[in-house]
Amino acid sequence: MSAEDAAGEDPAGRPSIALYQPDIAGNTGTILRTAACLGLAVHLIEPAGFDASDRALRRAGMDYLEMAALTRHSGWDAFDAWRREAHRRLILFTTQAETAYTLARFEAGDILLFGRESAGVPPGVHAAADLRVTIPMRPGARSFNLAVAVGIGAAEALRQTSSR
Repeated sequence: MSAEDAAGEDPAGRPSIALYQPDIAGNTGTILRTAACLGLAVHLIEPAGFDASDRALRRAGMDYLEMAALTRHSGWDAFDAWRREAHRRLILFTTQAETAYTLARFEAGDILLFGRESAGVPPGVHAAADLRVTIPMRPGARSFNLAVAVGIGAAEALRQTSSR
């Protein structure tokens, strides 16, 4: 599905998740399931480090794919052009930020961006974010599993923006 076809798929008034060139199919599957259960859209910024076709995702046992609002973007430039045209704020979760995610003020249309498991995001993507936040960890810890980080970030964004 292209960004143009799916632009209306993002549930109104809800944050969404963007994955920058994810490396691990299992993490992406877990994120799709989490997002489907929470009613959040997922934007996959290609290329992925695995076969991310619908067929491959189904074969990998990602049974929530039908419930997930998944949009594929052919690359960073296509995604960034789409989100700017849609006037969506981009929140990057990164170990290189100083602001804790709990101190950020999330808005309903925010896109929560998470980088590759192996490398995060390149400097140009980092610079394009409207806000950069981190999930604090104890000293010596390198990073969270991507699916866990998405769950933590999504929960806080929903807590702040949900009227339920």
